[in-house]
Amino acid sequence: MHVNYFSGILAEGATTGGPPQNPIMAFLPMILLVVVFYFILIRPQQKRAKELAKLVDSVKSGDKVGTASGIIGTVVTVKDKVVTLRSADSKFEVTKSSITEILESGKSTES
Repeated sequence: MHVNYFSGILAEGATTGGPPQNPIMAFLPMILLVVVFYFILIRPQQKRAKELAKLVDSVKSGDKVGTASGIIGTVVTVKDKVVTLRSADSKFEVTKSSITEILESGKSTES
């Protein structure tokens, strides 16, 4: 088998196959791929983002929360974008977006 034999087969296949009869059939695999990516990757991520936004909005004073950095503390005050936490003997501020879970829901201690 010589190289010329394979080049003849490739050239013959290129001349006999033309453009697809239906242009939609050419894009069908790409359309299916986009649909699969949407349902497997994009939609669950959007759902998780909505749940996290609800969780962050529901944080109130007295809740025991966990942050993305692993800090567990009790919420002292809640502002627009910042939450003040008390953990052990320290008190510090973190952004609301860093809160990943509410461990215990507490009663509001503001007077």
